[in-house]
Amino acid sequence: MTKEEQPEENTPGTDKGKNILIIVLIILVILSGWRLLNDHREKSQKNEEILILTEENSDLNIRLDSMTFQLDLRIQEIEKLGGNVDSLVRIKEQLIRERQIETNRSASEIAALNERIDGYSGLLKEKDTDIIKLREQNQQLFSENIELKSSKAEVEEEVVKLNIKADELEEKVTIASQLKAENIVVAAVNSRGRERIDEFRNRQLSKLKVSFTIAENKVAPEGLRDVYIQVLTPNDQVIFDIAKGSGTFELDGKEVFYTSRQDFIFNNSQQQLTYYYEKGSDYPSGLYTVRVYAEGTEIGSSTFEVK
Repeated sequence: MTKEEQPEENTPGTDKGKNILIIVLIILVILSGWRLLNDHREKSQKNEEILILTEENSDLNIRLDSMTFQLDLRIQEIEKLGGNVDSLVRIKEQLIRERQIETNRSASEIAALNERIDGYSGLLKEKDTDIIKLREQNQQLFSENIELKSSKAEVEEEVVKLNIKADELEEKVTIASQLKAENIVVAAVNSRGRERIDEFRNRQLSKLKVSFTIAENKVAPEGLRDVYIQVLTPNDQVIFDIAKGSGTFELDGKEVFYTSRQDFIFNNSQQQLTYYYEKGSDYPSGLYTVRVYAEGTEIGSSTFEVK
């Protein structure tokens, strides 16, 4: 066997290097395993903390709903008894806003809210005491009201009687003070100024003239009055033309047309009022009505006929 064919022998240095490599690999495997195990533990711990917070948030929401309901019961009862509920309403609104928060609360936020709710429980007990006092006060007032009812009813009955008499008297004065249109005359005025009354033909009618006297009335106060006339066709349509001075006025709460109007100062001297209205187109044959109004009341009427 030649020198080249002789087997190589392991040297101490080579074995030592292999051993070190094996040890390093073992340490790396141990470290990787420890890291994986630690990551798993941390993940499990975080999941457990999230689960606990979720449950605590759920329990807190239940407490918020319950406290809101209890507050609402006290608010309704105290309002019914006439007490002040401003502070309770503010607390209820705060709890409702807190309940509407969608994000999960932290442990410190949950603890703080639970502490507030515990404080509100004491407030509810105070309000229950207030409710008992309010009920006692209301019962006392109710008893006092019962004692006063009979005398109050008698006073009210007398007041009603006096009011009825006053209303009747006022109505009589109002009726008595209403103006009256007397001696209503309706005439047709032709183009030459000649007048015909009561009945006439279209060719004899250039202008319509309505005149009447305001009757004497010592009750009616003196002053400015608006007096309207309506000329109604045989089918009860008001003749009007805005360009000729017609318009609208209020009658029985409704806006109605008038044919002509004028104002005058009433002085109880049996004043005479005269209205002229240009005919325009021919009037259909038939019986026409003239109505006179003052202060929302009809004060006179008459008729004329067109042949």
